Amino acid sequence: MPWRDRLIVALDVDTADAALAMVDRLGGDISTYKVGFELFVSAGPDIVRRIHERGKRVFLDLKYHDIPNTVAKAAVAATRLGVFLFNVHASGGLDMMQRTVSAVNEISAKEGLDRPKIIAVTMLTSITSEVLKNELAISHPVRTQVRTLASLAQRAGLDGVVASPQEISMIKEQCGRQFLVVTPGIRPSWTPPDDQRRTATPREAIHDGADYIVMGRAILTADDPARAIELISLEMLSA
Repeated sequence: MPWRDRLIVALDVDTADAALAMVDRLGGDISTYKVGFELFVSAGPDIVRRIHERGKRVFLDLKYHDIPNTVAKAAVAATRLGVFLFNVHASGGLDMMQRTVSAVNEISAKEGLDRPKIIAVTMLTSITSEVLKNELAISHPVRTQVRTLASLAQRAGLDGVVASPQEISMIKEQCGRQFLVVTPGIRPSWTPPDDQRRTATPREAIHDGADYIVMGRAILTADDPARAIELISLEMLSA
């Protein structure tokens, strides 16, 4: 897969105009963009349609986490919206994930829609073992929790998971090379640390087997986003 198809740019901005300006500015360099909470709440579903009009794919990053019926209905809406990829929280449980897969498969076949890839969030990259133990009352390490949730997602029939760079190799070994790993928490060497803790460089993530890497701030805040993309691509290719 070409590097430009593996790099997902996170449109973590608060207006449709800002998001579309970035899509237009990056032009043919990037094929997939992430639409998360901030942009989706401020701009609505229409932002997805407008990105599609520019010939780009959308990763809808709304991390569905609710009772099975509610998540399944939201998944149907995402499928009808034509997104390439969307996610749920694996901690929503097996039934929630299975019913989501079933609903998406059914509506895709019934209405002749492209089936989006469905992935599950394992653990947020801001979560550490200390947070897991002291705040969430889960005594085992982050890696054990990620392994458990990745296995649950695979059992439910999902296409893959969202996981930090530190768990890529473990998930690939356990779930197989075809099980997708989408990796946030990617920080080029020239960017400062932020609220994400379990991070890696683009080179490290690709080397360890990430199928897609998600990057936002390092690109959005750069003086020259296109130049930032060029440097990131060199790191990816060096893996």
